[in-house]
Amino acid sequence: MITVKKVLNNNVVIAEHPEYEEVVLIGKGLGFGRKPGQEIAGDQAEKFFALRSSEEQEQYKSLLNYVEEDFIALMGEEIERLEHTFSSRLNEHIHVGLTDHLYFAVKRIQKGQEIKNPFLQETELAYPQEYQAAVKLAEKFNEALSIRIPEGEIGFITLHIHSALTNRDLSQINRHTQLVSELVQQIESYFGLTVDRKDINYLRLVRHLNNAVERVDNENYADNQDTLLKVLQQEYPVCYNLSWKLMKMMQQRLKKRVPDAEAVYLTLHIQRLVSSEQKSE
Repeated sequence: MITVKKVLNNNVVIAEHPEYEEVVLIGKGLGFGRKPGQEIAGDQAEKFFALRSSEEQEQYKSLLNYVEEDFIALMGEEIERLEHTFSSRLNEHIHVGLTDHLYFAVKRIQKGQEIKNPFLQETELAYPQEYQAAVKLAEKFNEALSIRIPEGEIGFITLHIHSALTNRDLSQINRHTQLVSELVQQIESYFGLTVDRKDINYLRLVRHLNNAVERVDNENYADNQDTLLKVLQQEYPVCYNLSWKLMKMMQQRLKKRVPDAEAVYLTLHIQRLVSSEQKSE
């Protein structure tokens, strides 16, 4: 049985939980008319979100000092929709992290301040499902608040969603996204070209780079490819040499060993991309 301990506002309640002791419950209208000691059950009990971590609880309570109730309610509805979309429970930190981030982003938009995101394209390519979910979330806020959330901000929302889905720290995801962007810039600089971001080979390269960075960071190494490595070294020496430069960058940034097999996949992706770009010139 979950019982009300304290009503913070119409949408947020402190409650006693039989398993987690004190929890913060979040749901539209959940606190309306509630009194301490009342039981929360039935249909409403299926629609609230519980913050079980004491640290998350305190951080969330601090949000209530400056975030309006309507914003909290809308955020709760959207997080519920995200869990339904992905058929997965999200890390509870999204209630704190995304609420805080988006609230201040909206304030900047309302003041006419520009939001820049240098890693937007890499983010969209790396996490396409999360990006589409972020687009829908932005549309809901645009309609409710009569604003227009720009694409750059949608990219940041995407990272928050991916973080909550994968239980990965947002700062780690940001570092990986930045690294992928720098690797692409290195390829462009090396060949003196500007890659067409709509090229299918660019899409494949970025997705591969994201997967490679995550594999290395998680020490989930690829199988040995020594035979193919020697063939590629002879066939595509320029792309092969660049792949080793990129691997060195990854190794320095991630502080993890990058296996030789990564040179095979990188060489092939670079060769396809560069060949496609040179044909289109």
